[in-house]
Amino acid sequence: MVRVSRVLPGSICEEMGVVPGTELLTVNGRKLADFLDWEFLTADEELVIEARLPGGEEIVYEVERPDGEALGVELEPPRVRQCANRCEFCFIEGLPTGLRKPLYLRDDDYRLSFAYGNFATLSNVKERDIQRILEYRLSPLYVSVHATPWEARKVLLNNPRVPNIVEQLTRLAAGGIQFHAQMVIVPGLNDGDVLEASLTDLWNLGDAVLSVALVPVGLTQFSHLYTGRPMDVENAGKILDAVERWEERALAERGDRWVFGSDELYLLSDHPLPDASHYGDFSQIENGVGAVASLRERVKAGLGELPRLDGRRIGVVTGVSMAPLMPELLDAIAERTGARFTLIPMENSLFGPTTTTAGLLVGADIRRALADRHDLDLALIPAETINDDGLFLDEERFIALRETLPMPVFPSYDFIDVLSHEGEPSLAGRSAA
Repeated sequence: MVRVSRVLPGSICEEMGVVPGTELLTVNGRKLADFLDWEFLTADEELVIEARLPGGEEIVYEVERPDGEALGVELEPPRVRQCANRCEFCFIEGLPTGLRKPLYLRDDDYRLSFAYGNFATLSNVKERDIQRILEYRLSPLYVSVHATPWEARKVLLNNPRVPNIVEQLTRLAAGGIQFHAQMVIVPGLNDGDVLEASLTDLWNLGDAVLSVALVPVGLTQFSHLYTGRPMDVENAGKILDAVERWEERALAERGDRWVFGSDELYLLSDHPLPDASHYGDFSQIENGVGAVASLRERVKAGLGELPRLDGRRIGVVTGVSMAPLMPELLDAIAERTGARFTLIPMENSLFGPTTTTAGLLVGADIRRALADRHDLDLALIPAETINDDGLFLDEERFIALRETLPMPVFPSYDFIDVLSHEGEPSLAGRSAA
């Protein structure tokens, strides 16, 4: 069902009389199944739209749409396809009970892969889905491959009915679809020979595979399904050795690196992190690939925007894994601004000590870090810890937490975003939204 949630003022649809709650049925005789149909079928200039108003009245709109002008409706969110796999390493399987319901939604939806860059396994796509992907040219897709050898993939996804990913990707590639791939590496399951076979299969798909990210398995103290070994220094080093071999081949034969290790692999193995030029257009930064290099570049580029903050005492809360990388950045900012920085690394109280990522710190961690720090004039916390509704993962509301702390607190992505505006005499007067 495709239903209107909002009609934009002054839009074509407002002039037509469309109202929130209107169900959109067909466009030019074709039934609408979801937002993809609406987006692609309304691309024509002349449209016949069948709809059902909230009161039940059915109506037909005939539209002559000027080229490029939006129709002006927002749709209700689609019903998300959920994952049928039971991967031992699934992040959701590592969540404690009692968190907000959306966190437990295991989406595995090719539509969200195209629209938002969510990774999908393609294990639940049917023939009609393949046809839609090809017809609408939903490219690029973001695919959780994990392994291409079929038997290994069945084990990794804990799903004996998972389709052959090589056959799926080969068919889509023949239709012009391209992919960004990820592999979550589980020691003993998809490293070693399985990793080499998987990279070979993906390489043989040619230009269809735009990039491959290798990410270490991440566990929490609640990962009850996991029976394998955790990632360690030795395994992380071996994976990066494989990355370097394939990078050299890709650079020689295709002119780009093609395969990338996540930042966490470098941190685990004590390998030096590459600089920004290594990552091209940062196509897999949401997968933790090149995030540190991007942060370094943003800080370097933004230093000139910073005002003098002489004597200001600024606390920076971060996770355990990022803590060793922070001093070089904070030293550069301190030299520019005259501020004094205190780095406050925090262990994750919700997920346990194996979860070291700064973005997964929760409200309780921020409270522990800052509640008694009366020596600070200002504190910065990772902006990634808060969702669009202003909530931490443990349901703590940022605005409420901030009011209990003895200093102004600001979410920050790169320090520059906050400190470039901190030259005003009063810090407390600024909003921390």
